[in-house]
Amino acid sequence: MTALLFRSTAITAAVLALAACGPAPDSGNRTTDTVDEERSLRTESPQAVAEFEDGIAGGIAVAPTIVAGEPMPMPLPPPQYDPFSEQYEDVDLNPVHLVSEDPVSTFSSDVDTAAYANVRRYITDGQTPPRDAVRIEEMINYFDYDYAGPEDAVPPFAATVAVAPTPWNEDTQILHIGIQGYDIDLSERPRANLVFLVDVSGSMEGSDRLPLLQQSLRMLTEQLQDDDTVSIVTYAGGVRVVLEPTPGSQRNRILAAIDHLQSGGSTAGAAGIEQAYELARRNFDEDAVNRVILGTDGDFNVGIADPNRLEDYIAEQRETGIYLSILGFGRGNLNDLLMQRLAQAGNGNAAYIDGLLEARRVLVDEMSSTLFPIADDLKIQVEFNSAVVAEYRLIGYETRALNREDFNNDQVDAGDIGSGHSVTAIYEIVPVDSPARLVDDLRYGDGGTAPVIESDGAHAGEYAFLRIRYKLPGEDTSRLIERPITVADVYETIDAAPESTRFAAAVAAFGQLLRGDPYLGSFGFDDVYALAQGARGDDPFGLRAEFVQLVRTAEVSQPQVGQR
Repeated sequence: MTALLFRSTAITAAVLALAACGPAPDSGNRTTDTVDEERSLRTESPQAVAEFEDGIAGGIAVAPTIVAGEPMPMPLPPPQYDPFSEQYEDVDLNPVHLVSEDPVSTFSSDVDTAAYANVRRYITDGQTPPRDAVRIEEMINYFDYDYAGPEDAVPPFAATVAVAPTPWNEDTQILHIGIQGYDIDLSERPRANLVFLVDVSGSMEGSDRLPLLQQSLRMLTEQLQDDDTVSIVTYAGGVRVVLEPTPGSQRNRILAAIDHLQSGGSTAGAAGIEQAYELARRNFDEDAVNRVILGTDGDFNVGIADPNRLEDYIAEQRETGIYLSILGFGRGNLNDLLMQRLAQAGNGNAAYIDGLLEARRVLVDEMSSTLFPIADDLKIQVEFNSAVVAEYRLIGYETRALNREDFNNDQVDAGDIGSGHSVTAIYEIVPVDSPARLVDDLRYGDGGTAPVIESDGAHAGEYAFLRIRYKLPGEDTSRLIERPITVADVYETIDAAPESTRFAAAVAAFGQLLRGDPYLGSFGFDDVYALAQGARGDDPFGLRAEFVQLVRTAEVSQPQVGQR
């Protein structure tokens, strides 16, 4: 048999493994180079198709046979769609803060990764992502940084910090904060009560929408334990319960229900959500993880028409202990704005699925992180020492900012963290003696300068103080973790900094280039490429290598990026 040549052995193995997870998609446009290559290098024999259809009719999944030696179809041109018809939240950049006036920075955690996959889709398609689609914190948090984790489930977090020279400005420093969550062993994980809420409206037609969603749900179903429970609700012109609560031991029945989903009709998203929560409540188990998983392009156009009312409804359901996860699909009419709002309101997470490999990452490789929470309402607060730091700015997290007083207020909602999840934040800080200060001293008065901490005082050598608040699932009172950030955490050169710091800084710089942020000076794609390439390290899934190539693609196809 003729050998099938892929770009790398790792990608070959991943693609062939995924081929067995569900029916082959049609020959429409796909969303990643890897998936396009997989499609163009294999065809299905009539016998394999017949076997596959017979298997579906009987509720049994049969993988199509791969046949070599047949003519390969010509590659399809890049898909054409209007990126400006997609909806994103309009946000302003985080400002530069003067430590003497505003020494405390507070924000909610964010472990969503939808923005990175969505940006990757734009760049792979040869398009410039809309500025508001580039949420830098989600791009940074897409990657694993191999932080040291906690030894026990309580406290469920361990913090790692580093201070190093900023790659794009020799007169400033970056403060890298990494928070690693406890990783639950699969043998210890709780039972899952899941409701798949599937958008089957007409807007979900196309191989990158419903067919990809079906294959994604098949992957997740294959990971279920026998005592898990799955229900399926669809919505289009109306709402239909396709599968009543079914134990994971009846896997073929669940798979058959997924395979028979078809698109068509208008979108009654709100009514579908109500039905899904009703099923979740009916089978609620306080010892289980109760979660609605919504798969959609986010094109809600009937039902609860007011997004604020829909958000309030989901926030009310959150109080009952039912989480919400959202998987976004498709292009051209993606309503990222509403998807993000609903996921945040539902104590859940959001991911954008641009291909089978991303589906596998979210629903197989990181299933525990996606489904099983270890903490609720994770808040992060950094107090800077005005004797050492003059100015700071937080890179990203614009939609997650909190007031200083919100940190200690347990009534204020924040992000939730799944098993094994990590949270990464990058600040750019300006030392007091740096010529890079952007805010001038006041002509009159002392400008509200905070008391200077003496070099031999109790807090000598401290750059900042890190506080972390969280609630264990089911608890109403938060717990506190604290640690100082000191000169012991400082690295003299960026090359001496940990690999995780250098790679996170590269992703932060890339996001700022794509957004056209005004802080990078002459630092360009070549610099990002070199920084990321030198920090690839151990890359078992090839995600860092993919990022390096994405930077190259952006540089070649979008020279105007960063100049807007």
